[in-house]
Amino acid sequence: MRVISGCIKGRKLQTISGQAVRPTADRVKEAMFNILAGKPFSANVLDLFAGSGALGIEAISRGAQKAVFIDRDTKTLSVLRKNIAHCGISEKADIVQWNIERNLYCLKSYAYSFDLVFMDPPYRRNLVFATIKHLMHINCLASGAEMVIEHEPEYQIDTGLPALTLMDTRRYGSTQLTFLAYQPTLSY
Repeated sequence: MRVISGCIKGRKLQTISGQAVRPTADRVKEAMFNILAGKPFSANVLDLFAGSGALGIEAISRGAQKAVFIDRDTKTLSVLRKNIAHCGISEKADIVQWNIERNLYCLKSYAYSFDLVFMDPPYRRNLVFATIKHLMHINCLASGAEMVIEHEPEYQIDTGLPALTLMDTRRYGSTQLTFLAYQPTLSY
């Protein structure tokens, strides 16, 4: 696995071994960023269930201002720290150890909103909707923010939330990408 484009293009990233880990394939990551086009430029990025950090690191390489990486596994976070140091982007990266399944209160301390969110939860655990609800609850998304959710193809995302609009969905083998746009609802 490597950084595909941007200022740190070509850097190899370490991954975590084990059956529960599914690093985003380079071809899927490249397709994802092609769909996003210039969205990462100057964005504040949130990488949930970050794993190796490949998505947030790619966003920084493509011009993101800052990325916050959240995962709960200690071994995973160790690999993530190594990848960030290896890429020389420590000043643009915050790493948070947190159980996303409970809540995302760890984000309340950030003075900025997130423009781009990557979410790659473990498959077959139905964590997408709960995680989106956590994001909405703490009100950490910028108006116009985009979410990219990587999930198994048989899992259909229907949030039922008027603030989210389905922008695109693409399938790449056993991986489905769903793109959502956030626009806060106005109340009168």
